[in-house]
Amino acid sequence: MSKLLSLLYFAISLIVSPSELSAEDLTAKREAMVAREIEAAGVRDARVLKVMRTTPRHEFVPTGFRKQAYLDAALPIGDRQTISPPFVVAYMTEQLNPQSTDKVLEIGTGSGYQAAVLSPLVNEVYTIEIVKRLGRRAERTLRRLDYKNVHVRTGDGYLGWPEEAPFDKIIVTCSPEDVPQPLVDQLAEGGQMIVPVGERYQQNLFRLTKRDGKLEREPLRATLFVPMTGEAEDNRQVQPDPLNPEVNNGDFEVSVGDSKHPTGWHYLRQAELATSPNPAEGKQFLRFTNRSPGEPARALQGLAIDGRSAARIKLSASVRGNSLAPGPTPGQEAAVIITFYDSRRAVIGHERLGPWAGDFDWKSSTSDIIVPLAAREAIVRLGLHGGIGTLDVDDLQLHSLPE
Repeated sequence: MSKLLSLLYFAISLIVSPSELSAEDLTAKREAMVAREIEAAGVRDARVLKVMRTTPRHEFVPTGFRKQAYLDAALPIGDRQTISPPFVVAYMTEQLNPQSTDKVLEIGTGSGYQAAVLSPLVNEVYTIEIVKRLGRRAERTLRRLDYKNVHVRTGDGYLGWPEEAPFDKIIVTCSPEDVPQPLVDQLAEGGQMIVPVGERYQQNLFRLTKRDGKLEREPLRATLFVPMTGEAEDNRQVQPDPLNPEVNNGDFEVSVGDSKHPTGWHYLRQAELATSPNPAEGKQFLRFTNRSPGEPARALQGLAIDGRSAARIKLSASVRGNSLAPGPTPGQEAAVIITFYDSRRAVIGHERLGPWAGDFDWKSSTSDIIVPLAAREAIVRLGLHGGIGTLDVDDLQLHSLPE
């Protein structure tokens, strides 16, 4: 068992089942989650922070994953779908700027958690889920928890909900390649839409504002959502290539708009683009800094990979370290970690580049990795992973190796 997997199991073992906790205990866990994973990561809207503290996320995940409900992590909810991490939900909600008079359309009901978060902040929520089983389950959960202003429909979210249009706000929690025109048509003049747009594993979150019938686009940050299925997926022009896996923007030269967030890299914590007269490659690199042992400092990127064809890969990077030391738990150390998933999106293995400790100038690090035969997806994780110090990463590359 890898150190990372051991760490995951250790963390999960510290969280007892919600059924064994009092209401006060659950409130305390939500408070801790909001303080450490949401407010500390930059969400400032007091209304959003309040609703994140009171919405019972454990009610929206399958029983087998309820022990993990208050981790800042995506969790499976069945049918190859996930409930988004709490930070992502809070961040998108804040960027939507919900008002008490708003009529909101959500595309991608999933578990119903995002709709539940929006419910006390707006007038009405209309939410659409393409998977009937998920939509029906979410509707039952929302009714049981007495969210009276949330209306659920099963169907293709690409088409929106024309009978209830126009909508003051639209929030999309699955990723199309382009913004569906029906959603543009159903957005009220002056209204806003928050939507992740792009390729299957390379998406940017945008705030779109409708003015004079046209959309003004404001890029927010890179992200990773499950794809919008139905007509949106049928129209997708760029498909991932699992036979030739590679890292996007591994030199960190491209950023999202004017931000210090690199395109292609999401779920950033204590990470920012930095410049130096002598970077390893190009003008920019990614810097992770953490002074509190156990706190996250990371960046993630997903990719398609097929273990039947890409059986071996080479993972390499240029790295530099300052005062690098492990965290309090095994596996909390500076490294690049690649996690493999099968066709059901279940974890089937981890490999790593590193770990690194101490002080050192720029150096090249390389690892040849055997890809599990059942692998169909992977996530690359850079950072300190709970360790402390400063880690600089540049020129990250991943290539298939010949048999």
